[in-house]
Order: sequence, then C-alpha cells, then structure tokens
Amino acid sequence: MKFSQLIGPRTSEVVTADDPAPGDGQVLVDVLACGVCTSDIGPWLTHDPAGPPVRLGHEMVGRVVATGRDAARWQPGDLVTGLGGDGFATRAVLDANAVLPVPAGIEPAHAIGEPVATLEEALSRTPIAPGAHVAVVGLGFMGLGLVQLAKRHAPGLLVGVDPDPARRRRALALGADLVFAPDELPAEYRTGTSRATDARLDIVLEATGATGGLKTAGSLVRPFGTLCVVGYHHTGDAKMDMDLWYKAVTVVNGFCPDRTRLLAAMRQALDLVAERRFSYEPLITHRFGLDDVDEAFRMMEEAGPDFVKGVVLF
Repeated sequence: MKFSQLIGPRTSEVVTADDPAPGDGQVLVDVLACGVCTSDIGPWLTHDPAGPPVRLGHEMVGRVVATGRDAARWQPGDLVTGLGGDGFATRAVLDANAVLPVPAGIEPAHAIGEPVATLEEALSRTPIAPGAHVAVVGLGFMGLGLVQLAKRHAPGLLVGVDPDPARRRRALALGADLVFAPDELPAEYRTGTSRATDARLDIVLEATGATGGLKTAGSLVRPFGTLCVVGYHHTGDAKMDMDLWYKAVTVVNGFCPDRTRLLAAMRQALDLVAERRFSYEPLITHRFGLDDVDEAFRMMEEAGPDFVKGVVLF
C-alpha cells in the first residue's frame, strides 16, 4: 500500500508499506475517496519536522477487501463509508461497527458519510419548524451543506450570509431565499427597534469557524431563538456575546463527540443522499491524487472563489 504522511509544515510525502491486516472487529478497504477536512489544516500548517510523521484524512469511502473474524456481515466488494482515520492511503482499516453502506448509484466522491453526518447530527438538536425564519452564516462547504439540509424542513425564509459573492450565488442555487454580505445585512435583521420592524431570525446556523462570524450569527438571533454553532472553532477562545443571554437565546454546540449519535445521523444523511435530497455534487469542486495532498490543503487555505471542497481520489 501507499500512504501520505505529514513530515513538516505544509510538507507531506508518499511512502510504501505492507498492507495492514484487519483485526477481529475490523474491515480492510481499498480507499476510493477521502475528503480534505478543515479540521486537519492545523496540523498541516504547523507540524514539527522533529516529531514523528503524522497521517491525516478521516472522510473515507472504500471497497471492502478483507474482514476480521467478527466482521462477517461485511463482504469483499461492499462499498462503505464511515468514521476512521489515516484515510490518505490506498488501503485503510476501519471499525466494522463504524461503517455504513454507500447508496447505490452514488459515486464515491459524492458519498462521504462523515461530513454530512456531522451537519445532520447538529440539526437534530436544532429543530427547524416549518415556516421558521433561518439563517446560515458562512457559506463554505459546511454552510452550503446546511443550506441543503435546512431547506428540506420547509423554512418560511432561508437567509445566507457570507462576504464572498461566489459563495452567495451558490447558496441561492441550493435554495437560499436571500443572501447578504455581513456588512450589507439590513438593520432590522440585527436589532429589534420595534416589533413591526424586528426581522431577526428564529434559528441561526453558524458555519464560519471564526469569532467574527460567530458575532454576526449571534446578532441575527431573535429573543428566545436558537443559535447553533456548527463552525469548527479549533483554536483560541471565542467571546460570549452577553446579548445572547439577555435575549434568552438557546445556544447549541454543533460538535458531537459521540460515535453512536454520529452513525445514527450518518444513516439518515445517507438516506437523503440516496433520495437525491442532499447532494455533494455542487460541493466537491476539486479532485486530487495521493501525491497532491499538499496542493489540496493549499487550495483549502486560499479558499478561492471557485473552491468549495477537495477530495483525494484513488
């Protein structure tokens, strides 16, 4: 097998090793696709070359080639996706209880289970009632995914917020009713100066992963509304806007550390993929080979107007 490993800041190498053997409760897969995730960009930017190499990639789709003694419900040839690591590799071992079948007729790059499961699990704790007024702040990969998932709940208004005009156009194409740059939001979306002009949102989904985006999202929530923090805030401290307290806003932590809940959400999300009610097709904009992992992270870091998400294909 071959795999990519991180050996220094922004520097990976591809090495060759023996194939791993699945344990009793594991499956060995030929990796067909692995998404490039924002949560891995920190190690890619800062890895100490004096330390041991680090392997990245956790958004996998693969074809089962061997199974452990206690994983016989999976058969060689099965296409699966799920939760795991070391995915930038031609082969990987996954827990047999942490994978699910890929929907029939969906290509591997469009069937990655982990990212959409994360979004669906967060929304499961942020109930969107039909007719609710909803905003998605941050229209990158996660935000555009949330636009699709929120739209199926029949909101009365779905607003997208992002400084990038290309991202705003994508949100409109995926079902947003209105889009704004943060500095162009109407005043009535931020302040309730009177009951007649208060247009603040029932539910706001934050998907920026940045303190500034979190502040914008908080300002849009109406009193007794809900703010769900889905963005990946992986460094530093985010200040609590005490106006949320005075508005009696419910704050939902969109991160889920529980594998059981994520797999349940993944099953629901893959059903949506199978039914063409959620699609990765408009979100996967760039494809890379195993030798191009650093280029994939570089393009993610730059986040140009034509980039939403990259996938490493095998």
